[in-house]
Amino acid sequence: MTHSASTEPTPVVFITGASAGFGAAIARRFAGLGARLILAARRHERLEALADELTGRGAGPSSDGGRAGAAVHIVRLDVRDRAAVDRAVAELPPEFSEVSVLVNNAGGAIGLSPAHTADPDDWEQMVDTNIKGLLHCTRALLPGMVARDRGHVINIGSVAAGTPYPGSNVYGACKAFVAQFSLNLRADLLGSRVRVTDIEPGLAETEFSLVRFKGDSDRAAAVYQGVKPLSAEDIAESVVWCATLPEHVNVNRLELMPVMQAFAGFAVKRS
Repeated sequence: MTHSASTEPTPVVFITGASAGFGAAIARRFAGLGARLILAARRHERLEALADELTGRGAGPSSDGGRAGAAVHIVRLDVRDRAAVDRAVAELPPEFSEVSVLVNNAGGAIGLSPAHTADPDDWEQMVDTNIKGLLHCTRALLPGMVARDRGHVINIGSVAAGTPYPGSNVYGACKAFVAQFSLNLRADLLGSRVRVTDIEPGLAETEFSLVRFKGDSDRAAAVYQGVKPLSAEDIAESVVWCATLPEHVNVNRLELMPVMQAFAGFAVKRS
C-alpha cells in the first residue's frame, strides 16, 4: 500500500462511521488496494450490505473503486462507548489485529442554532462523538501501532475548525479540537514511524446536512443547491493518497473545498 519496498504485511484499515458517506467510500477505495478492512458503525444492516459488496457476497464489484473479494470484519460500534471500543479492539480476529491505518471518520454536526437557543443535548452528542469517540478509538489502537513502529492515524476534521460561521458553535469547536489533537499526537509520536493526518473537508454532499437538520430533506438539499460540492469519493481519494505516500512523508493537515466555496468576509452589523 505504500510506495516503498513491499515486504510489509497486508495493511489493516479500521474505519469508524463506515456505514455511509465518507466512511463507505473510504472502505471501497482501500478495498480496491487489497487492504483488510474493519468496518465499524452503529447501523449494522448497512455494514452488512457494504461487507457483502466488498467481499463479493453481494452484487460484486462496486462502480466507484471497490473490489469484490476483500477481507472484511464488521463491528457494530458506538464510538462514544469507551468500554465497547476497547472490547471491539481486544476481540479483533488475529488476521485483523495489527491495525496499520485508523480512520477516525465517525462524527457530524447536529443543529445550526445560535448558542443561546441551541439544544444542549445536541451539543453533548457532538462532543461525545467528534471528540470523545475519536479519543477512545485512538487510545485503543495507538499503543499497538507504536509497539510495531508502524501505523497511521487519519482524523476527519472540517474547515469549520478554522473558519467560524453562524451556528457552528460547538461543531466548529469540536473540529478545532481534532485539528489540535492531531498536531499534538505528532509531537508525542516523534521518534516513531506512526503518522498522523487531519483531513479537513469543506462543503461535501453526504448525509451530513440531513443529520444536521434532523431528517429535513428539503433543508438539507438546499445546502448543495446551485453548486458542485465535494463528494465522498473525493475525500476517500485524499485519505488514500495520504496513507499511500512513502512512509517517511507525513501530511499533517489537508484542507479541501469545492472550487465554488471560499472563505467568508468579516460580518458587520450596521445600525
